[in-house]
Amino acid sequence: MRPILLGIFAAFFFAFTFVLNQSMELSGGSWIWSASLRYIFMVPFLMAIVAARRNLKPVIQSIKQNPFPWFLWSFVGFVLFYAPLTYAAAFSPGWLIAGTWQITIISGALLSPLFYERRMTIEGLVTVRAKIPFKGLGMSVIILAGILLMQLEHARHLPFKMVLLGVIPVLIASFAYPLGNRKMMEVTNGDLDAYQRVLGMTLASLPFWVLLALYGLLTVGPPTMNQSFQSLLVAITSGVIATVLFFKATDLVRGNMQKLAAVEATQAMEVLFALAGEFFILSLPLPNSLSWIGIILVMLGMALHSLSTIRKKEGQIKISA
Repeated sequence: MRPILLGIFAAFFFAFTFVLNQSMELSGGSWIWSASLRYIFMVPFLMAIVAARRNLKPVIQSIKQNPFPWFLWSFVGFVLFYAPLTYAAAFSPGWLIAGTWQITIISGALLSPLFYERRMTIEGLVTVRAKIPFKGLGMSVIILAGILLMQLEHARHLPFKMVLLGVIPVLIASFAYPLGNRKMMEVTNGDLDAYQRVLGMTLASLPFWVLLALYGLLTVGPPTMNQSFQSLLVAITSGVIATVLFFKATDLVRGNMQKLAAVEATQAMEVLFALAGEFFILSLPLPNSLSWIGIILVMLGMALHSLSTIRKKEGQIKISA
């Protein structure tokens, strides 16, 4: 149950991304600065946290020992995740991006065959190629159906081009984030904690963010103070707090694809939190009756995921006893 709770708390802080990115877009800020400033601002906070825990040296050593995997999967997990997400904010409202982003629930499950997990057999503990967790995937479809209902009424009034430019980048991000996260768990193999792993991936992806910032400086000019401040808020809430919480949750279930799918499904809560944030901060209207049905389906899917995880854990305890 602890990984599920950590995932829900992570979803709460991740929701700040959609609300604040939409706020920056409405105020005329460029997606280039929304993306690059978040990760640039994350570095000093993460460095301070890891250094205070006296865990900085292992991060640097790990990157030096395996530079190519670090740079490759950090690019996939952070750059191909957040750059498309902020780009989509230029064409779609925050609620649509948050809703489309929940396809990562399905994306993460579909990526399972690319990884290996440990299973107990008659011959003992063996490592086998993971299979798509169809049981968990079925529950994820319930969550996704609820999200689609929440967004259905809004999507009817959007031009096709806006929907397309808002959806395709988010679809790319939905596969990139779980892929990069899981691959980095394989690379580090439990040797680094969540704080160290987030710092390492941020440092490994930093060259791209610096280049993107330089490109922004030459093309759209420097960011405004308002965008810089809101990017700082995103860096703290979503970049540091949410990412560390989510990585900690996935670390706790590393090697178990069904539980990992359940943790990743908690990110469906981002839609509810983003909806509340846009209502209170950006003064958007309350959802209609169809959207409330969607909210109920999301909560039902979340409950089923949690129940499945608890029952499986209880079954394992009985077997070991």
